[in-house]
Amino acid sequence: MSTTSSHPNLVALLTIARREVMRILRIWAQTLVPPAITMTLYFLIFGSLIGSRIGDMGGYNYMDFIVPGLVMMSIIQNSYGNISSSFFGAKFGRHIEEMLVSPMPNWVILGGYVAGAVLRGVLVGVIVLGIAMLFTHVRIPHPVVTITTVLLGATIFSLAGFVNAVYAKKFDDVAIVPTFILTPLTYLGGVFYSVKMLPDWAQTMTHANPVFYMVNAFRYGLLGSSDIPVGIAYALMIGFVIVLGALSLWLLKRGIGLRS
Repeated sequence: MSTTSSHPNLVALLTIARREVMRILRIWAQTLVPPAITMTLYFLIFGSLIGSRIGDMGGYNYMDFIVPGLVMMSIIQNSYGNISSSFFGAKFGRHIEEMLVSPMPNWVILGGYVAGAVLRGVLVGVIVLGIAMLFTHVRIPHPVVTITTVLLGATIFSLAGFVNAVYAKKFDDVAIVPTFILTPLTYLGGVFYSVKMLPDWAQTMTHANPVFYMVNAFRYGLLGSSDIPVGIAYALMIGFVIVLGALSLWLLKRGIGLRS
């Protein structure tokens, strides 16, 4: 007897994840191409044109400095967007109820959707990193930090997107958080500047931004430099995964926003 046939939960997990992956690849022109075009424009405008006038930032060429932030920004936005739209679509189409009444544990449902969202974030991140290599020489002095930061960051915002989808009552609700919360957090998370340039009050506010820690941990992985200790960034990211994961499982267990 095969391993998968003897573990129905594993079969269910792989099935949901596979469906999410097929959805991403089937509509690749919507899921993978737009972020690649957007980030290419960022590199051209901010990196090449404006960056040549700015000079160095944090001891690095400006183009090199913004690469980690732009890659992480694309990972965060696409992980969040994938699961919020996909899970809300399942809720709107009423076929999420079939999964809730099935023998599948809640962690299998959550894990399948999160796996698909993380994969999309990673795929987009790889594409954007590949584009960055056309503009500058990308070094990865700390590959373990780079990979783990990508996975943790994608997981955090996948879980956050899941929570958004659970509470959303219409498609407009899915777009509100990315527009009014996620976008400001990413732009003010040290993507385009070093926090050391800011006045004290602005530095304090920036340190309350979770995206700031993810961007700096990823920047340490690619450049070997960070505005904050990497250990603090890891502790915060792991804490977010635990809290958001527990919240997501509780929402599934209670059926909040899912059962009519």
